[in-house]
Amino acid sequence: MDLAVLERLVSGEGWGLLESLPPYDESSAMSLGERLREAGFDADLVAGALTQSRLRARGRDKFGDFAAGMLFTADGLEQATRLDVAARHAERFRRAGVRHVWDLGCGIGSDAMAFAGLDLRVSAVDSDPATALVAGVNLRHWPSASTLVGSVEQTRLPAGEGARHAGAWLDPARRLPGVADGMGRTRRVFRLDAISPSWATVQQVAASLPAVGAKLSPAFPHASVPAGCEAQWTSYRGEVVECVVWWGALVRRSGRSAQVIGSDGRAATVTEADVTAEIPPLPGLDALGHVLYEPDRAVIRAGLTGAVSAEVDGAELDPGVGYVTSERTRELPFARRFVVEDAMPWGVKRLRAHLRDRGVGRVTIKKRGVTVDADQLRRQLHLSGDREATLVITRVAGRQVVLVVRPS
Repeated sequence: MDLAVLERLVSGEGWGLLESLPPYDESSAMSLGERLREAGFDADLVAGALTQSRLRARGRDKFGDFAAGMLFTADGLEQATRLDVAARHAERFRRAGVRHVWDLGCGIGSDAMAFAGLDLRVSAVDSDPATALVAGVNLRHWPSASTLVGSVEQTRLPAGEGARHAGAWLDPARRLPGVADGMGRTRRVFRLDAISPSWATVQQVAASLPAVGAKLSPAFPHASVPAGCEAQWTSYRGEVVECVVWWGALVRRSGRSAQVIGSDGRAATVTEADVTAEIPPLPGLDALGHVLYEPDRAVIRAGLTGAVSAEVDGAELDPGVGYVTSERTRELPFARRFVVEDAMPWGVKRLRAHLRDRGVGRVTIKKRGVTVDADQLRRQLHLSGDREATLVITRVAGRQVVLVVRPS
């Protein structure tokens, strides 16, 4: 959003207009805009207020009721850390004895809000003046938080004794400037060498302070985890939302880990230490157990499927597919469990006959490690009947198979 419009939005007239708007409704936004312009409000101000109203409505998913009093940018909201996850970042800094956090590339200030909420001093820095203004508005409730305009490279960080209780948080931009998608957001990038600030700059900051964390894409490569650091993949209600690399005092256990936050707000953590032994994959379909475990996506991203195998004395169906089979039935906070009802080599005709004989008219299709068009498969199956089934299409011993399962 244009800096000049944002400056007007945070002024008396603009803020009053924004706060007076009803809950956002896409179907009535155009007519509301017309009424506001007819009432004498400037067209640019009206457009900016309605944009903020729309972003606030979208922001409720990440920020709950807080969103109603926040400002956003489209890219900033997309990359912003969810409130529940940001609170866990802040708690890690607090437990490490950090008193002053430099939020470098603060975006709209989501993590900075969490730091300040735990009474940490916060210096939030962003190179974009409009984004820094948004962050400043969002941090207005905390006197211990300040906002600065500048790049990471230009920021003078504490040194010597002054750095003793200081830490830094970085959330590098992972979007290409000037290349927008249909929602007005710039296009996302996944390569480590395309983030801004650069990966080299992130590591330089990490070398200068005793406690540093960097939020990166879930696609962060395992081979890039620096020695002595902890790389933690986090999922929130089944969606992998980030990989954070922790340095120094913020490291709990070096290596890869996965944090799984469930719908109840509780978190389970899996580390490389939980992979107790190298378990060979399944030799063939005839060795399939009657229970199937689907590890959380954060566990799979972290390469820790072996922790599930170790917990249930099971084996992965095929290297890299993530599914684990076992004869043991256990409740795991980081994996879903299914009962295997049938298993067969892959073939549409065979599967169609199987489902027809059992009166299956609705299927949920899961696939991993194979190339299958789920919509096309549904059409090919000619489903009819009252029963439901879950199909897992994957590999066993290098061969494509289909498992008919039900949640357990």
